[in-house]
Amino acid sequence: MNLHQFRFVQEAARRNLNLTETARALHTSQPGISKAILELEEELGVDIFARHGKRLRRVTEPGRQVLQSIEIIMREVANLKRIGEDYSRQEAGTLSIAATHTQARYVLPTPVAALRSRYPKVAVSLHQGTPEDVAQMILDDAAEIGMATERLTQYDDLVTLPCYEWRHVAVLPVGHPLARLERPTLEQLAAAPLISYHPSFTGRSRIDAAFEQRGLKPSFVLEAIDSDVIKTYVRLGLGVGIVAEMAVLDDVLCAPGGDLTARPVGHLFGPNVARIAFKRGAYLRNFVYTFAELLSERLSRPLIERAMLGQSLDQPAASDGL
Repeated sequence: MNLHQFRFVQEAARRNLNLTETARALHTSQPGISKAILELEEELGVDIFARHGKRLRRVTEPGRQVLQSIEIIMREVANLKRIGEDYSRQEAGTLSIAATHTQARYVLPTPVAALRSRYPKVAVSLHQGTPEDVAQMILDDAAEIGMATERLTQYDDLVTLPCYEWRHVAVLPVGHPLARLERPTLEQLAAAPLISYHPSFTGRSRIDAAFEQRGLKPSFVLEAIDSDVIKTYVRLGLGVGIVAEMAVLDDVLCAPGGDLTARPVGHLFGPNVARIAFKRGAYLRNFVYTFAELLSERLSRPLIERAMLGQSLDQPAASDGL
């Protein structure tokens, strides 16, 4: 048996047993993958996959156990590569980060710049997606570190820690009637056309839950994953925007004299917590710990190391975040 066989089996399972997609992802041939899997099954003496003709139909019970072992082996192979890079190249390499748009646009620039200043030989590869995308990229070793919502806690193979708290704000054209109020109510917001995040992003579930608990049915006339897009349509007069507070902090549009103004609505939707995530059991290079510390004062190398070892940190439960 060899690592090529393990990789083929692992990727086939990830690609819903579609060997054509598996071959395309691994840049090899479908017959070569089929042959390698059959040879591994013959050597192990068990069928990893049940077949109908030449097509893979499902993972067998012994196959599930084989896949679990392969996941551990491939994870440790990735760790060996990182250890080698860490000690041979020291302060060089590539840090792959997976994050939602809000994190990538408003939170990550300062710590990324600080990391590059401290480690000039470290390149940064930034990937954006939904919280589910972020989790999968970490699990697939496409990213070493991720930032997203509390949905990250739903994955047993991820270690997650809270980074920081934030709240929502309402963004309005300067002349909007609600702009005269310091603290709009849920009823006032529900009566206006609303523009906010797609349900899978940036604390949207907290917004929906607040309206539902009050028995209100707001009208979301536009949904987006990008805070800047939301503000653009608010500026055009399509509705009242509900965005993360960091999306307006340094925006000249929301500054005195700008076209937009912001009003706090955290009292309506509650606080949110952004979370950081790592793949459980992964080896983290020195600059990964440094980057985490640059992200938040809550994070430290000893804290992360304890979490990666599975030790209880007695952290408070996190609410929905970015």
